[in-house]
Amino acid sequence: MRKYIHRISEPLLKDLAKKFPVVTITGPRQSGKTTLCRMAFPQMAYVNLEEPDTREFALNDPRGFLAQFPRGAILDEIHRVPDIVSYIQSIVDAFDFTGNFILTGSHNLSVSNTVNQSLAGRTALLTLLPFSLAEISTNWADSKTDNQIYMGGYPRIFDRDLNPTQAMSDYVATYIERDVRQLSMVQDLAVFQKFVRLCAGRTGQIINYARLSNDTGVAQPTVKKWLSLLEASYICFRLPPFFRNISKRLVKSPKLYFYDTGLAAYLMGINSIDQIPTHPLRGMLFENMVVTEVMKFFFSNGQNSTGLTFYRDSNGNEVDLVIQQAADIIPLEIKSASTINSVFFKGLKKFKSSTDRATEGILIYGGSETKVQNGVQISNPGSMTELLDTFLKIGIVQ
Repeated sequence: MRKYIHRISEPLLKDLAKKFPVVTITGPRQSGKTTLCRMAFPQMAYVNLEEPDTREFALNDPRGFLAQFPRGAILDEIHRVPDIVSYIQSIVDAFDFTGNFILTGSHNLSVSNTVNQSLAGRTALLTLLPFSLAEISTNWADSKTDNQIYMGGYPRIFDRDLNPTQAMSDYVATYIERDVRQLSMVQDLAVFQKFVRLCAGRTGQIINYARLSNDTGVAQPTVKKWLSLLEASYICFRLPPFFRNISKRLVKSPKLYFYDTGLAAYLMGINSIDQIPTHPLRGMLFENMVVTEVMKFFFSNGQNSTGLTFYRDSNGNEVDLVIQQAADIIPLEIKSASTINSVFFKGLKKFKSSTDRATEGILIYGGSETKVQNGVQISNPGSMTELLDTFLKIGIVQ
């Protein structure tokens, strides 16, 4: 029997449904959107627009299709019938109710464009990523860092006890390649597969479009198009650089991360947890895990990730993550080592000395201690949610 894990964002979803006529949830395929909606609203009708006959009905007779649900419905994978959103608009405008429809979608750009055009001011937006470390640790005993990196956070791996390598192989074949075909024509799938793996090998690095182009054998415009496709399907994302002070010589190119470390590890060729401790990119996977954990925290609290950047200047001084919220700027350094070293604080000190309104910052490392040292909050991935929640409550992140 499958075990339902209550998601951190469930209370927020229920609250939004009391305030808006429509709630739109986006996120990667298999991140748990359907399960969350059906458990949060068991009384609502559920419709999967991936089903061909259902989709055909919705496409050919949208008014008749929606007439089946006078009390609203959960419409799964709304991007498959984008025009129906205009008809939903007329319904919510005619009847002054909240929580009429819960929409989900796995294609970020297409869903956002459709919703923004037709449901502006009528829908709340929520992003659901795979399980956070807090959700995993609450329900599964093994919380070792390397295991968390290897397993990632896709719910099916946990609630069905799947082998991560096999699960990720199926995920790539079933969802990534299929979604790419739906979003855009990729003439040579083998070259695209190579490109995706090359991207995984560059996790946590500043994107060099020219080098990606040379290594893949496709033009730079194609590289940028394919990256956009992966972003649209919630596979990876580009973290923008921090350059508020334009008088400083700062890096202007984004860094590349994957939404799930388990998927990134699989694409790197890692097929066993035993390979993680000695893998040359373990540090980058650890960094990826922490960055996405912060992002999950913001999404689960109804905030977006626009305030997340990284810092690097022309002299090599850097901070892995910069949180810009409210009146403060919080630098966050990430180190996979389990022993604290004084060099870990170098980037934080440099950033604070050169940036107005910067706090002392946060250090997330691979050890077990949680303390304050030289004004810096030191923690580990397992305690991150509690630490960030403390910042949220005192108003630094809000």
